[in-house]
Parts: sequence; structure tokens; C-alpha cells
Amino acid sequence: MPVGCPQDDSGLGLVTFNVRTASVYESEGRTMKRRFAAILSLAALLACAELGRSVLRPYIASAQDGAIAPAENLVVEGVPAIPASLVETAGRYGSYRSAALADWSPVGREMLIATRFADTAQLHLVKMPGGERQQLTFFADAVGNGRFHPNGGGYIVFAKDVGGGEWYQLYRYDVASGDVTLLTDGKARNLPGPWSSGGDQIAYMSTRRTGKDTDLWVMNPAEPKSDHLLTKLEGGGWQPEDWSPDDSKILLKEEISLNEAYLWLVDTKTGEKTALVPSGTKRGDKIAYGDVRFSKDGKGIYVTTDSGSEYMNLAYVEINRPETKYVITGPQAKWDVETFDLSKDGKLIAYVKDEDGLSVIHVRKTADQNEIPLRDLPVGVVASERARPGFFADECARTGRLLFVRRGDRKTGTLDNERNGGEDRCIPAGGVGAVEEF
Repeated sequence: MPVGCPQDDSGLGLVTFNVRTASVYESEGRTMKRRFAAILSLAALLACAELGRSVLRPYIASAQDGAIAPAENLVVEGVPAIPASLVETAGRYGSYRSAALADWSPVGREMLIATRFADTAQLHLVKMPGGERQQLTFFADAVGNGRFHPNGGGYIVFAKDVGGGEWYQLYRYDVASGDVTLLTDGKARNLPGPWSSGGDQIAYMSTRRTGKDTDLWVMNPAEPKSDHLLTKLEGGGWQPEDWSPDDSKILLKEEISLNEAYLWLVDTKTGEKTALVPSGTKRGDKIAYGDVRFSKDGKGIYVTTDSGSEYMNLAYVEINRPETKYVITGPQAKWDVETFDLSKDGKLIAYVKDEDGLSVIHVRKTADQNEIPLRDLPVGVVASERARPGFFADECARTGRLLFVRRGDRKTGTLDNERNGGEDRCIPAGGVGAVEEF
């Protein structure tokens, strides 16, 4: 896969990275082509930017007659003059901006996104399709995630570190006042998890107890003193995935590696954890688990897994009889299911498949698993998705634009008309989607 830095009239020429990736994909046994290619493309792009900076850095001392003068410690022979305009030309390859979906507001049509106007990404609010982005956080360090309080959206919980140290702390942002409150201890590494079904508690992981083991903690962000350790764990790789509909259980994932993970059910009163082991499997089996969600009746879970399959498939596992039942069967089971989400009432499940390098969105009814056909949806790469009543949103990585499918008139469109001057839309004008219950 050739990736090159564009040639400029400076004479620096074209730098090409020729990468063969097939052997990597084959050894993984699953379709990792698009993710790996994207990483390589980004690495090459950053390398291009760094190359430009490293070449120019010794020369940026002073500009005379429109050219960059070499630094005094350099002896330059036979090198053509470098125009000062090259600094600005090369800068666009090292500085770019995208918008990432963070969350839907539980009220109205507002969306929380993360995007960058200065040096770091911050949280912004978009109040309507095509609306202006209102910046909420103003930190020197990046804020790339945030979740509204599900009951009314009066505040947002987000994570932020200091100086790139990855010792993340949880904060509460009050929407009305803009005040920010530290929720965690300010020392340990804290990783946010899901809201409870009742919407008054959040589960998260923290190294507070030992400095290295990531334990399961629970708190009500509106009352920081409610923060308490629920389950002691050993090592890392733990992450809470979901709460049961009655909030009596937390679904916990233990990830050993990309190809090996385990599922646990944690009692929210006692903190006791119980392994959820599908029949025919045992600890030590190389089985991967991706997204995991409780069904709305609490009797089972939906999960993406490669158990018994070459691909990450969407499956349903009944808790009392943990047998893996695949939702997608036959020829449609080809390609990885990358992510999914359930509608609030649990009647629909939307999932994204990597089909020959492109993201394809599917929606099924959970009652009979019948698929609902979709029309005129974007061709590109979906980076994330989130469901809420009346809407289904995804993020089109081809242009970095945020998209939505709306119930009622079912029109699809972009949430951000600023990028690219309003051109290069991921969804064709007048496009129609058939997602009726989001």
C-alpha cells in the first residue's frame, strides 16, 4: 500500500512508504485490513509532517527575500533556497481537525462532539443539524469523551489527564453554569464506564487501591461522596460494559489480549463476580469479545465474538443457559461485526459490518431477527454509532462528518455543515433511510 508525502516546488521531492499488509491480515485470522491500513496511512502522514519539520527546523532562524536562512551552526553547500511559504504549505499535513461523536443529549436534538479548534480536542455542543458548535471545555489537555446525565442532561461526565500522562480523572461539567467538579482522587488512573439503567450511577475502573490493579468502582456523580469500591480485581484489562435493566448486575469484560477475553457478572450489592462462560468453552480458549449489552428483558446479552467463527459475529447468549446463538447466519455471517447498539426499548439492534473494507449499517428487529432494509446510506467508514429515541447517528470517517437518520420524514443529513465548505457530503442530498424506531 503506497502512501506518499506530496511533492512541493521546494525540490524536497516525494517520499513514498510502500507497505505490504496481507501477511498481517492473514495471520490474525480476521478482517483487520481497514483498521491496519488506516493506522499505516496515519503513521505515514505523521511521518511526512515530521519529515517536513525536521528538514525545516535548522533553517527557521530568519527569513530574507522570502527564503528561510540556515541556522548559524550549519554549513550549506549546493542546497537551493527554501521558500518561507513552504512552512505554511507543509503545516496543513501536520495539523488537521475532525469531529468525533461523544453522546446524544437525552432531551431535544442536541449532540455532544469532540473537536479541535486550537491545540487539543475539547467538548462542543451541536444543538441542531448544521448548527454552530458551542465549545464547552477549555483545557490545555485534550477532552475526547463525555456522557450526558441520562435523566435530563443537566451535567456531563468526562475524563481528562494532565500532560499526556494517562492518569485520567473523572469530572462533572454542569451545563447551566459551566462549572467543572473533580469527581475522583486526582492521583489514580480512572477509566469511565456506563451509566446505570436508572441513570443515577456510573461504573468505572480505578487504580486507587494499589496503584496498579484496576478495581471496579461506582458513584453517583451528582453526589461525589457516594463514590465506593465495589469489586477488587487483579491486573488490568478490565472494563464495565453495561448494567442490567434492574441495575442488580454489572456486565464486566476481562480482556487479556485482542484474541482472548472473558465475561463476568458482578452483583451490585455484594460486589461478588461470577464468570459467564458460554457452553462448550472454558478459560484459556482464545475467544475474543467486543461490544457487550444486556437485552432489555435482562435474560441474556448481545455480544460480538469470534467463538467458533473466522469473523467477529453478533450473538445472543442467554444467562441461565449460556449457549451462543448467532444472530447472523449463512453467507451474511461473512465479515466482522465491528460495533452495535440497541434502541432504548430494545426492539431494534443496529450494527456495523466491515464488508470488504467499507462500513455497512444493518438494523434488525430483536423479536424475530428480521432485517430492516436501509436505503441511500453513506459509503465510507463508520467510526462510532449511538442510538437514541428518534435518531440514529454515526460518524463518517471518510470526511470526518457527523451524520444522522431521523424518524418521521426519515431524511438523512449532516450535523456539521462547516467542514469542507459544506461539500463532499457522506450522504447524498435527498437520501432516505428506513430506520423507523430510532
